[in-house]
Amino acid sequence: MKRSELIFSFLLIPADFLMLILAGLAVYFIRYHTFLVALRPPVFLIGLFDYISIVAIVSFIWLPLFAISGMYRIGSRRLIEEFNRTVLGCSMGLVAVVLVIFFRHELFGSRFLVLAGWLSGIVFVFAGRVIIRSIQRSFFKKGIGVWRAIIFGDDRTAYNLANALKKDPLSGYSVIRHFRKLDDASMGSLSNIAKHNGADLVILADPNHGRREASGLYQFCQEHHMDFSYSADILEANRSNVEINDLGGLPVIHIKRTPLDGWGRIVKRVMDIILSLSALIVLIPVFILCAIIIKLDSRGTVFVKLIRLGDGGKKFELYKFRSMVKDAHKMKTHLSMFNERGDGPLFKMKHDPRITRFGGFIRKWSIDEFPNFINVLKGDVSLVGPRPHEPEEVRLYSGYQKRLLNIKPGVTGLAQISGRSNLSFDEEARLDLFYIENWHFSLDVSILLRTPWVMIRGKNAV
Repeated sequence: MKRSELIFSFLLIPADFLMLILAGLAVYFIRYHTFLVALRPPVFLIGLFDYISIVAIVSFIWLPLFAISGMYRIGSRRLIEEFNRTVLGCSMGLVAVVLVIFFRHELFGSRFLVLAGWLSGIVFVFAGRVIIRSIQRSFFKKGIGVWRAIIFGDDRTAYNLANALKKDPLSGYSVIRHFRKLDDASMGSLSNIAKHNGADLVILADPNHGRREASGLYQFCQEHHMDFSYSADILEANRSNVEINDLGGLPVIHIKRTPLDGWGRIVKRVMDIILSLSALIVLIPVFILCAIIIKLDSRGTVFVKLIRLGDGGKKFELYKFRSMVKDAHKMKTHLSMFNERGDGPLFKMKHDPRITRFGGFIRKWSIDEFPNFINVLKGDVSLVGPRPHEPEEVRLYSGYQKRLLNIKPGVTGLAQISGRSNLSFDEEARLDLFYIENWHFSLDVSILLRTPWVMIRGKNAV
């Protein structure tokens, strides 16, 4: 572990505390020293000293909640992930404050102070973290605190990783060498680099590595005090989803299809109901406007019902705003020769003649998928999950790809926010499988928070 990472991670704690205090002061000033006083005279009055004392106590309580939400995980993160963690941590803090108010009506008598404190907490804490991370990245520019990495691998994953790190000098990683093969020659070169302390980290990026070679490389890194990372295969991913049961007096290890099995499904379903119902209420004006424009733009219905396969391969009707001409599905066979997704069963065509003028617009901004919230409320799909599957596509799935049907499909998902239609089908399937094997609540929150940004950019949607 880099010493600089430990230092900057530690600095986040006092920075967060300071920013929470400043956020509290900002809310106090806005409520008691701006036009809000005349607009809505405050009923709840509190002195500045007493207020600051309460804010300090609340801030101390929030810091452990920040830790639970992963905000102090060591290592550099992208700003979007930093923001997602900040929202999650401050939201957990808000819940804690609301619970205290509920059981002991003593802390705050102003809903404005509570809600504005939550929002300003997100803004100030995130701003403080941007400052800390900016300082850290300025050190990266000078080569201070950078991980000197050596990459092994000859597949697409290895090349993508090497290129991504080389193009982003602020990532905190510098690629020293990229060995295509893990053999005696590359190990000899690695030994020479280690002898001169020329690297900090070895990354085995090929998920199809041999066990014996990978184990030998790991032992080498241990002996030469270098960190080791590797791309896990599917079986290794499964090991995180095991539980030990007692059957007939014998301990039996059970590999779950997904961490969602059990309470995870309950938590996910509750979140789906609350958020989809809220979205449908808020989007009522959008539904009305889209319905009018669709009817004026072309002949046909406002909504279309598409047959899809969901959890366990069960059929359901997926609702969307109609973005294609009437009877568009009958034209698909004749257009199959123009399919731009030759790597898998999905059909993608950038200039699809079946798409209407308004259909192209709502597809670009994903507005055509808003009726999916009806399916979420019905329980056909979830807010987050793999893409909904067409029966024709599923028939073409290879062995491991059939595991995409282990959970409900989603309105959005890890693949959708990671490149949308630019991803190959195999890359998309692997991302969705990673989600299935590694689901946790904060991952859903992160994907949901990143989805609007992808929609606003409106790129790569066909």
